[in-house]
Amino acid sequence: MAEAIRQRLNDSPAARWTVLIIVATAMMMGYFVNDVMSPLEAMLEAPRAEGGLGWSPSDYGVFSGAGSFINVFLLMLFFSGIILDKMGVRFTGTLACSLMVAGVLIKLYGLNADFGDSVLSLFNYHLPKSVAVMSLGFAVFGVGYEMCGISVSKAMVRWFTGHELALAMGIQLAMARFGTAAALSMSAPIAQRYQLSTPLLVALAFLIIGLLAFLVFCIMDRRLDRGNSTLNIIQAELNDEDFRLKDIGLIVRNPGFWLITLFVVLFYSAVSPFLKFATKLMVVKYGVDPDVAGFFTSIAPFGTMLLTPLFGSFYDRRGHGVTLVIIGTAMLAFVHFAFSLPLHSSAFALTLMVILAVGYSLAPAALWPCVPKIIPLKCLGTAYSLIFFIQNFGRAVIPMMVGRANEQDPSYTSGMLIFALTALAGVAVAIGLLWTDRRNGYGLQRPNITQS
Repeated sequence: MAEAIRQRLNDSPAARWTVLIIVATAMMMGYFVNDVMSPLEAMLEAPRAEGGLGWSPSDYGVFSGAGSFINVFLLMLFFSGIILDKMGVRFTGTLACSLMVAGVLIKLYGLNADFGDSVLSLFNYHLPKSVAVMSLGFAVFGVGYEMCGISVSKAMVRWFTGHELALAMGIQLAMARFGTAAALSMSAPIAQRYQLSTPLLVALAFLIIGLLAFLVFCIMDRRLDRGNSTLNIIQAELNDEDFRLKDIGLIVRNPGFWLITLFVVLFYSAVSPFLKFATKLMVVKYGVDPDVAGFFTSIAPFGTMLLTPLFGSFYDRRGHGVTLVIIGTAMLAFVHFAFSLPLHSSAFALTLMVILAVGYSLAPAALWPCVPKIIPLKCLGTAYSLIFFIQNFGRAVIPMMVGRANEQDPSYTSGMLIFALTALAGVAVAIGLLWTDRRNGYGLQRPNITQS
């Protein structure tokens, strides 16, 4: 009964597609900020006399992984899911956007302040103070970034269950990838034309737009609730579905959840950190002009803008979700192995980035709509947060591993093999998920649309 009443809320196409555009805009701005520094690795490592900060590749690796530090080591991402299930999408999303703004402000301070030769010793690392401060800012931003991600995901499930869920998530991912692609293609030219901090100022402005967009969603969502004559009935029906801490047991006892989580760790560890190193890879290994190297890197996220909704619509109508995941991850593994080969043609690199775009679209388009098929809505936010929390271990460790590998092996062979083996392990886990789905009947291979 509760599920039937809930679906009345999302039967209006205008309402649910408006929700999608608004919350996806906030997420898109977060993705722009997340990758805005990626094309600037060479400039950050340039000597101070040339306008850089004098970082080493290891320093950049620490900074690139810092977005996951608070989420992983202080368990903040886990608590974010509990906050979401307890406090709701509106509160949690607004908090997330505010934290992202605060994190960027700290990064700007670290980038512009003159710390001289000050060094901060942290574990086995001796970091220039600019690295430490900017890493702190990225870590604060990372809390809001991941919190925003799970908030948007739960909003999509609430409004699109029984409808075009995979297509909606595909469009949301496409808009997010547009943010990534814009950052990768715009950041270096802006920094070269103006100064190193200018791309981050642009990112701050975009992030404020994202915060305002989410506030619009909050107003609209509240008005829709107040204007719905069945609200009291809905609340009565859903009172027995409130999230409780013991409901975490429903998640952790589910074998499908753990397979999806492990796959997410491997897949995104093989692609997201790669994009942070890809611009310099294009310049150093393939001789691409620095002014257009960011464009080469942006092919992957730009490609997902078109392909992810297409593959999501296919899953909605035809099914075969896990099959799509396996194919996409296998393409990713192939691309990374090919990048490790001693071939130096820019045309070869361009072709591989196109193939990467297809694989990068296939797997996520089918993956994320699988989660609500195995996890109840009342604890979906906690499930997403646990997935992202564990994922952040990979996102924190892999960049540091690759940064050190690149420092020891400037040919990029070792670094690319790390990415390739990670993706190959993801293929194996996806095959295990297919077997588990057949055994437990999750319905991951079935279409998402249950009504016209």
